[in-house]
Amino acid sequence: MRAAIIHYWLLNMRGGERVVDALCRILPEADVFTLFYDPERVSETIRARRVTASFLNPLRRHYRSLLPLMPMALESFDLRGYDLIVSSESGPAKGVLASSSARHVCYCHTPMRYLWDLYPAYRNDWTAAGWKRALMAPLANYLRMWDYATAARVDAFVANSANVARRIWKTYRREARVIYPPVDVDSFYWKPPEDYYLVVSELVPYKRIDEAVRAFSKSGRRLKIVGHGPEWESLRGMARRNIEFCGRVPDAELRELYARSRALVLPGEEDFGMTAVEALASGKPVIALGRGGALETVPPFGGVLYPEPDESHLEAALTQLEQVEAVLHAAELQAWAGRFAEREFVRKIANLVYSSGDAGRDEAVGFRSDGGHRVR
Repeated sequence: MRAAIIHYWLLNMRGGERVVDALCRILPEADVFTLFYDPERVSETIRARRVTASFLNPLRRHYRSLLPLMPMALESFDLRGYDLIVSSESGPAKGVLASSSARHVCYCHTPMRYLWDLYPAYRNDWTAAGWKRALMAPLANYLRMWDYATAARVDAFVANSANVARRIWKTYRREARVIYPPVDVDSFYWKPPEDYYLVVSELVPYKRIDEAVRAFSKSGRRLKIVGHGPEWESLRGMARRNIEFCGRVPDAELRELYARSRALVLPGEEDFGMTAVEALASGKPVIALGRGGALETVPPFGGVLYPEPDESHLEAALTQLEQVEAVLHAAELQAWAGRFAEREFVRKIANLVYSSGDAGRDEAVGFRSDGGHRVR
């Protein structure tokens, strides 16, 4: 079986790229196709593969601005001769053109949120007024039609959470089975906490890191922020001296930051929330907005979920955690994290891609328009 792995872009090693890394080990002979590729910023496993980047790759420093050209770039890949296509999707990836005899499985981290559920916020709140906003409406309309149409090119959808399976049904009216993404839980460890909280995130608007910065600036609690992105400068400008921006850090340093933290803070709605699992695997509780993936990854004994995305609710959640943190047990948090171990992902994905048709499938979940759901 000749296989191809399609990923939207390989420019760092975040959650989506760790899925690709695991897919490369499940499909050891697979070729990799991607819109943008920087070999210095991905894992050795990915670098060892034959990676084909699109004609847009020379412009990868400006990849966020090239969305209108991505459909054309994806459709330019020559996938003749491949029996299996596995696309890894949260930006556009599933839109490749494959032979009618090839089986296409899409592992969906989320339908493109800036085109669907978060589009009003991008258009009205996060895009500066002027020509960009005027251009956004017709462009987004075209991209939504293309994105919806390309769902028909997929034979089977896999969602990284029940939360995302619901979005897939809402967006494409397609059922999806749920297979949680791989987390190397055994590589994380606990150490006695130091007096700081931790944020690990891309610095983009929908992650709501600004709410954490304002809350911690007001309270004076120490906060370390790991990650980079378009909001780096604006967040640093509003932060007080008790907040430290660490940028992107090596994996070993990140594990140490998790191990010594008091808790992880997740102020935005996560698709799945791999960082929450990493914190729990480090024996640390999680303070998270009680929506989306956090409802699946954070157990009742694993931290505090707060109801509304604002500073006052985050501040109340911090106070609540500090009242109960002495009775939280690191070993219980680490045991819970074990259900998201990489071996579970490998077993379920291997069973899926090496089976034919519906053989060996996990449950596929579809959500009805009346708000209920059905499991087939």
